[in-house]
Amino acid sequence: MKKRPVDIVVISDVHLGTYGCHAKELIKYLKSIKPKQVVLNGDIIDIWQFSKRYWPKSHMKVIKLLMEWIAKGVKVHYITGNHDEMLRKFVGFQLGSFSIVNKLVLNVHGKKAWIFHGDVFDVTMQHSKWLAKLGAIGYDTLILLNRGVNFCYKKLGRGPVSMSKKIKNGVKSAVKFINNFEQTAADIAIENEFDYVICGHIHQPEIKTIRTDNGAVKYLNSGDWIENLTSLEYAKGKWSLYQFEEDAQLMSSDPEVNDPSEMLEKKALFESLLAEFNSMSASKPTK
Repeated sequence: MKKRPVDIVVISDVHLGTYGCHAKELIKYLKSIKPKQVVLNGDIIDIWQFSKRYWPKSHMKVIKLLMEWIAKGVKVHYITGNHDEMLRKFVGFQLGSFSIVNKLVLNVHGKKAWIFHGDVFDVTMQHSKWLAKLGAIGYDTLILLNRGVNFCYKKLGRGPVSMSKKIKNGVKSAVKFINNFEQTAADIAIENEFDYVICGHIHQPEIKTIRTDNGAVKYLNSGDWIENLTSLEYAKGKWSLYQFEEDAQLMSSDPEVNDPSEMLEKKALFESLLAEFNSMSASKPTK
C-alpha cells in the first residue's frame, strides 16, 4: 500500500495500556501515512492505569512504529497530558528529532498554531485528581462493557453502538463542559493572536471556526483512539479530520500484528522499550 504524504499529523488520547485502546487500528493508520512532522498531543500512554500490567504486543508495536519515525528523522513532539503527566518531569528532553514539551507553537505556512493537551481547563483535574482517576477507571470499565455489548450486537447482525458517546451527548452537563472547553480555548487563542488552537483531552474530534467580539480562531481537536479513532492532518495547505471508521480500505486490511492478546510483564516491557531507544539512538541520522 502506497503511503499518503502528510505535512503534520496530530494524534492524542491513545491510552496505551488500557482495554479501550484500539492499538491495532492505530497501527494500520500509522502504516498508511508518511508524515513530515508528528504531534503526540497527550495521553498516549495511560500511566494512571499502567499497574494493571495490561500491555498487548499491539501496544508495543505502536511505540515501535513511532520510534522508527524518530530514527528516520521525522520530527515527533510529545506533548504531555494528564494520564501521562509523569513525563512532565522530563519536559525539555530532546533526542534527535524527538522532544517532550507541555505545549507547542508551530508555524504552519505563516500561521501560528497553539497546541496543548487541554487538561489545564479541567476543574476536576486541578482540584480533585483522585476523582478524575476514579472517573478514568469507570470510563475504562464502560468501554470494556461496550465491547461485550457490541460483540453480541454483531452476532445478531446489528451495528456497533458507543455507550460513552450516548452518555456524553445525552447529559446536559457533559455537553456544557465540552462547549465551555472549546470556548475557553478559543478565547485565549484569540487574545494571543493565534490562528489555530489545537487540543485533545475531551475525546471530541472537531474542526470549526469560533468567533467572538474580539476576533476569530480555528479550533481543532484530534479526538481519540478509544471511541472515535480520529486524528488531525495538515496537507496541501489545509487541516482535515481523519476518521478511521470512514476509511474502508484500512478497516479491511491486515494489521500484521501477531499474537495481539499476548501480554508483556513489566520487566519485559521496559527491556523492550530500552532496546528500542538504544536502537533509535544508534540509527539516528548524522548531521
